[in-house]
Amino acid sequence: MKITLVRHATLLLETSHGLVLVDPMLAAAGSTEPVADTPHQARNPLVELPSAAEAVVRGVDLCIVTHLHGDHFDDAADAVLPRDVPILTQPESAGPLRERGFTDVATAHESIPMTRGRHGWGELGEAMGAVSGWVIDGVYIAGDTVWCDDVRSALEVHQPRAVIVNGSGARFNEGGPIVMDTGDVLLTREAAGVPVAVVHLEAINHCIEPRAAYRALGAVVPELGETFEL
Repeated sequence: MKITLVRHATLLLETSHGLVLVDPMLAAAGSTEPVADTPHQARNPLVELPSAAEAVVRGVDLCIVTHLHGDHFDDAADAVLPRDVPILTQPESAGPLRERGFTDVATAHESIPMTRGRHGWGELGEAMGAVSGWVIDGVYIAGDTVWCDDVRSALEVHQPRAVIVNGSGARFNEGGPIVMDTGDVLLTREAAGVPVAVVHLEAINHCIEPRAAYRALGAVVPELGETFEL
């Protein structure tokens, strides 16, 4: 599979289902407020898109939305996505997307299974809400999750040939990481036994760990706008 990292967790996948857009966050750099109560207060996104938002969505056959936090689906994406584009999302996000006017929103697909995860631990994890991952053409896109039993189960059930995880150890001033940190990525790679790519890096102000930390682990770590294969 050819994969292009657009920015953060926004991906374009060349798949057997056509061109798949994952978690479109398409706002211009610096156009939104920082994530509050986090160590590094800077306006988001921290970096610009490698191409115009309209170019990112051009020709998309399917859009996967893992959840509706603003760094995974934002108003800029809402503005440029055609209202009839097929969207695949978790049940908790389907209603709000339909309320935005999207007419083809599904919560299941016969050959793209959904997985679950934990967006942090304890009360914070509960407050962050439901999240999903998806397995497409044998590649497990884990979404916003820490290493947990849901991830372990997804690896055991689906036996993916590659994994894409959201790294950076993103966090608030209090509480632990709400996505994978380097330790979680090591656990994921050990359990999976297949290549692991790390995205969700250096684009939003609450993302702490840089690309270099994951490259030191031997993970696949694409640059902004880079196309790579898994």
